[in-house]
Formats: sequence, structure tokens, C-alpha cells
Amino acid sequence: MSRIQRHQRHIPPPGRLLKTVVMVGMMGAGKTAVGRAMAARLDVPFLDSDAEIETAANMTIPEIFTRDGEPFFRDKESKVIRRLLTEECGILSTGGGAFLAAGNRKMITRRGVSVWLRGDLDVLWNRVKHKDTRPLLRTDDPRATLGALCHAREPFYQEADLTVVSDGDASIEQMVDRVLLALATRPDVLAQD
Repeated sequence: MSRIQRHQRHIPPPGRLLKTVVMVGMMGAGKTAVGRAMAARLDVPFLDSDAEIETAANMTIPEIFTRDGEPFFRDKESKVIRRLLTEECGILSTGGGAFLAAGNRKMITRRGVSVWLRGDLDVLWNRVKHKDTRPLLRTDDPRATLGALCHAREPFYQEADLTVVSDGDASIEQMVDRVLLALATRPDVLAQD
């Protein structure tokens, strides 16, 4: 996209990242896909807390949930997020439950900026219904379970520093544009050189 096209669409040119941008929200909101594309556009590292946990444990997230349980996983998740927030500024994608812990929310706000990718239930369900990698959706009625999770988690996600709507219509690049527009309101996060 040229500088003129960015100006016409009011999309700021990529700036210099001063803090890590932490993507939060429900499974299926696009945290990983949008985070990866944004990291590429800003030429910064892309980090994924779930991938880091899987690498360290040499197990998948569903295997960790089955063997060690969710409390064990959440403890490891907090430690990984803390470590990743102290490394070079980049884009960090977190698991859907990471932002529920008060300690994680405080740590993310202190060391980075949280961006809630907010998707409604239909959008989220359309994105996750064919995947068997979501341990929390291994229930008799996974759509109802997803709805209950959305309802329970929304008050926590509302505490994010910024909110960007993930409506299911926007392309990944358009979602990156939306996040950059939101970040443009935070000169402490994205410096326009």
C-alpha cells in the first residue's frame, strides 16, 4: 500500500513500536492471524504465548490440559507472558483465557498495551467449529459452551486498553489497518517517525 493510499484511508504509516502490543480475546477472534500480519507490517517479532508453551512442554495445549489440567496451564501461561513482555517489543498473541487473570491484565497494561479483538458469537463459531484443537470446546454442545465462555469473559476483555471489532467481513490486512488506527491514539505505544 502506498503512502497516498494510506493517507486516503487514514491509515497511519507503520511507526516504531515502543511497547509490546498484546492481542487478547476469544478463540477465533483472529489474534494469531492479525498479530502475525501486523508484526510483518511493522517489521517486529511475532510472539505466540501458546506456541511458546507448547515448545517448552513438547506437548500440545490439549495434551497439557489433559495431563496437567487448566490451573497448571494457566500458571505456565503467566510465566511465559511475563518473559515475553520483557523481551524486544513486538506483537504478542495470547490464548483466549490469558487475560482473565488479574495478574496477567496488570502485567500486560504495565509492560505493553492490550488490544481486544472483539468478535460476536457467530463470527467466532464460524472460525472454530471445524477445529479439534480447542480443549474447552470438547463438550456435548460446543457452540453453547463457546457462547457461555464469551459471556463470562467479556467483562475481563472490556478492561483491555483498546478494542478493535473483528466482524468476520474484514480481511486480515484490513484488520491490521483497524489495529493500527487504534494504536495511533497511543503515542506511548506507536511512535510516528
